Amino acid sequence: MKKQIKRRLRHTKYIFYQETLVDFKDHFWSFLGAFFGIGLIAFLQSQHLTGVENIFLIGSFGASSVLIYGAVNSPLAQPRNLIGGHVLSALVGVTAYKFLPDILWLSASIAVASSIVVMQITKTMHPPGGATALIAVLPAGKIQELGYWYAVSPVLSGVLILLTMALIFNNIPKGRKYPHHIRQTKYFHMRRMLKRNH
Repeated sequence: MKKQIKRRLRHTKYIFYQETLVDFKDHFWSFLGAFFGIGLIAFLQSQHLTGVENIFLIGSFGASSVLIYGAVNSPLAQPRNLIGGHVLSALVGVTAYKFLPDILWLSASIAVASSIVVMQITKTMHPPGGATALIAVLPAGKIQELGYWYAVSPVLSGVLILLTMALIFNNIPKGRKYPHHIRQTKYFHMRRMLKRNH
């Protein structure tokens, strides 16, 4: 038990240490990516969409920006997770709204809980996806009028803009690469644990 606690503490210290390695250049590129990603979506909403369609900028995009511009190496920030997590969660949220009774606490909780399971099954875990599912069931007429189109626009179209900006700004500086590929061969975790013990 003590060994496990010590191992967990070492792991936690390492994570915090890694976070302190983010320097001014990383802050700069994170800022630029998020600024242009969110800025482009907000610009399109404010300048080019009519009042009826004016829902292009949804809150979960802000949370995605934190991951894809600020935590580039995170498995949760990779393109598969970004796109799959949002789109699948949007579909789950719309389905919950359409087929469940008009009881907010029930539809909201089922939408978010189901989106988590769907993301787990499809290996597209992206935390802001839970918010995307929740937005689909909240009482805001414009989103509900879209039905399943909500998954296409604003969700998919907005996510593709964020991804495009991430591919541009995360690959300009040296030492920053997006998407980040983690090579994990079979039994990778087991071999790593054995090395620590010997």
